Amino acid sequence: MSAPGHPSPNVEIYTKWGCPYCSRALALLGTKGVPLTEYDITMGGPKRAEMLERAPSARTVPQIFINGYHVGGSDELAALEAAGKLDPLLAA
Repeated sequence: MSAPGHPSPNVEIYTKWGCPYCSRALALLGTKGVPLTEYDITMGGPKRAEMLERAPSARTVPQIFINGYHVGGSDELAALEAAGKLDPLLAA
């Protein structure tokens, strides 16, 4: 997705095992061909605490961040895609 010489976006997603919304978000991001970092917080732990610190109102997964910007969950990601705003965000 990124132009030659342009760094890839920093995409981070917090997920839990067996979460259909997580799978949907991962599938959509996969179609974009951008590398991402997935944090599995099924068992809680420090990454769950990190997610809550970064997105204090988040109580569900997935929680998605692009270049430090909190996108939200799967529905918000799909809404960005439907509005044509996801690609520019990933290219920024």
